[in-house]
Amino acid sequence: MTAVRVLLVDDHPIVRAGVRSLFDRRDDVEVVGEAASGEEAVLLARHLTPDVVLCDLRLGEGMDGVQTTAALRAQHPPPAVIILTTFDRDAEILGAIEAGAAGYLLKDVAPDDIVKAIRQAASGGLVLGPELSERVGQVMRAPRVRLTEREQEVLALLDTGASNREIAKTLFVTEATVKTHLVHVFEKLGADSRARAIAIARDTGLL
Repeated sequence: MTAVRVLLVDDHPIVRAGVRSLFDRRDDVEVVGEAASGEEAVLLARHLTPDVVLCDLRLGEGMDGVQTTAALRAQHPPPAVIILTTFDRDAEILGAIEAGAAGYLLKDVAPDDIVKAIRQAASGGLVLGPELSERVGQVMRAPRVRLTEREQEVLALLDTGASNREIAKTLFVTEATVKTHLVHVFEKLGADSRARAIAIARDTGLL
């Protein structure tokens, strides 16, 4: 059985060491390198040409896992990318899949499942747990919320806790205009309060 060449990407050395240890005694997976950032992963992947990149979603400052996935998938030849993380928000999962990730696994997954996912991704398969598959399907079938640029700006300021007056002052508009934008934002998000609008926006990746 040919070993799958894997590049590990995580900003925590102890996590990389732990994941690497899963493959130490296996002959079907070979760790060819490690990267502590998305930028480093992109550079290493060009030289090491791994079959699969196992990447965390949050990588500290710089590129995150979704941006890293998109950059890796733009390479020739593109490695398969599996996100291995503790974060399971629908927006983050969908963002990774839309960026080209071949899989999304949570860090509490069984070691054998990680190996199985790596081999499946290397063969061109999509790897998601049953629960995640169902959730991604639901999100992808749901209509996407589209905010105007101004509505997005109002929402971002709302997230800071700014009042209507403070938002109006920042955007150089009237409070009445801010209220109009908020009405539109609430309608599009199906929210009935500022707190609910922020919560929905975070869950759907708008914030």
